[in-house]
Amino acid sequence: MNSRTNFTLHSSFSYIVIVLFLVVVTSVSINGIGLNSPRIVLAQQQLQPQANLTSVEQQQLMEGISFEIDNVTFSHHTASVNGIQLHYVIGGQGDPIVLLHGWPETWYAWHKVMPALAENYTVIAPDLRGLGDSSKPPTGYDGKTVAEDIHQLVTQLGFKSIFLVGHDIGAFVVYPYAAAHPTEVKRLVVMEVPPPITGFFPPPPLAVPLWWIFFHQTPDVPEALVQGKEMTYLSWFYQNLAYNPAAITQEAINEYVSHYSAPGGMRAGFEYYRAIPQDAIQNENYSKTNITMPVLALGAGYIPAFGGNPNTAAQTGMKMLAQNVTGITVPNSGHFIQEEQPDVVVKLLNNFFSGNSTTSS
Repeated sequence: MNSRTNFTLHSSFSYIVIVLFLVVVTSVSINGIGLNSPRIVLAQQQLQPQANLTSVEQQQLMEGISFEIDNVTFSHHTASVNGIQLHYVIGGQGDPIVLLHGWPETWYAWHKVMPALAENYTVIAPDLRGLGDSSKPPTGYDGKTVAEDIHQLVTQLGFKSIFLVGHDIGAFVVYPYAAAHPTEVKRLVVMEVPPPITGFFPPPPLAVPLWWIFFHQTPDVPEALVQGKEMTYLSWFYQNLAYNPAAITQEAINEYVSHYSAPGGMRAGFEYYRAIPQDAIQNENYSKTNITMPVLALGAGYIPAFGGNPNTAAQTGMKMLAQNVTGITVPNSGHFIQEEQPDVVVKLLNNFFSGNSTTSS
């Protein structure tokens, strides 16, 4: 064996050693998904997503990773639905509850209520199209299309009927889902925001201080003005729409901002607002027949940006669209009810889903 052969073998061996070392080092890194909290711990180590990977490759890297919230195990998955890759977190056992987050949040908005719900239910918390770790397509942000994303996910998971919960823009999705598949939604929960309804929501610009709805609907301008200032911009909402801003921790804010500041993240969020006129047309058609499943509509008791007034829009809106609506105002809570009053939300959902009476307030 000549010296050139020895050199080649030695170089190849060294290369393999270096690669193995890098793999081992990388494998012990943790993806920043809010897992630094003492409440949330990885049960399996995962690779850190790399900036040069495509979104599909990053999703594949995350596939099947399990972690714990308050000693309850959940896991990350992706599903090919409706032409996109949809990321979701799942855990628990029993009848399925699908939790749809609002803006500017991700599936992580539910992390305080998921462990308790998972004691009796299979909890499914997706990232809506364009948000979190889901695909960010240029179109398809109307309620009917996003509802179809979720319906295809539920079908792939093998569930025939579900309990369905939507907060904020999640309400834009749960209503068309329930209206299109009324026999497949056992009970429906709408939190804080009603579905877009012509003449009611969104209100005229001067009716209430919802300036951001009209700002977000402006083509291209919000993206240009907010770029590089996502933390400053989004923090305004966490601080001014919450009764207790401390309930949305800096760790949670970092989690949300990291995803919305990713390429296409803010644009996708704004597209939900730009789709509101289309949603209103779709919902007008759906509203010709009121949905009949029991509906629970939850509203905040105190929102600083609204002058401290309670928000009853979800209750009022759903009474226009459904036959059997229970409206509840949650005291000592602002817009982010599931994070500000998680114990109350868990109790209300458990009572409502079990068929027990829920006191209207």
